[in-house]
Amino acid sequence: MNSSQVLLLPGWQNSGPDHWQTRWETLHGFKRVEQHDWMRPLRGDWNARLEEVLLSQAEPVLLAAHSLGCLLAAAWAAHSRQTARVRGALLVAPPDLEREDLRPLLPGWTPIERQRLPFPAIVVASSNDGFGSVERAQTLAGDWGAGFVCVGERGHVNAESGLGDWPEGLSLLRSLDRP
Repeated sequence: MNSSQVLLLPGWQNSGPDHWQTRWETLHGFKRVEQHDWMRPLRGDWNARLEEVLLSQAEPVLLAAHSLGCLLAAAWAAHSRQTARVRGALLVAPPDLEREDLRPLLPGWTPIERQRLPFPAIVVASSNDGFGSVERAQTLAGDWGAGFVCVGERGHVNAESGLGDWPEGLSLLRSLDRP
């Protein structure tokens, strides 16, 4: 990586030991944005925590978000005055919380923020993610002004997806690290 610190934005229930985010944290020293409540996430609280961590960084950062972390990045960017501190964002497996069967799981996270992100981003999705269709992920990528990559049948692009250290994802993240 260039000079950017990487902030990891896990989704609902955090990322376990075999998740690519945790592996990246261990292998590369990336910093996880710890939330106060991983089980009952409140959008306002998660936004405030991301803002707090970003303000503590001396250099520009990259965001590596998974699932609900993607929606956090979009929600934060829509309201923060600190977006210039973000060099780019890798947004992996954004869930479709506007879907009727998912909305009750995480109240307060809809509507999904749809405005164009003020920094470069890449949305990564799977063609068989139970939390959101590839078409919906493409729509979000378009709304956010982000690039789009489909990784094939990889489920929710998490620990169960068999990605290991996920070097392909790391390459996508590195592609965003430009001053």
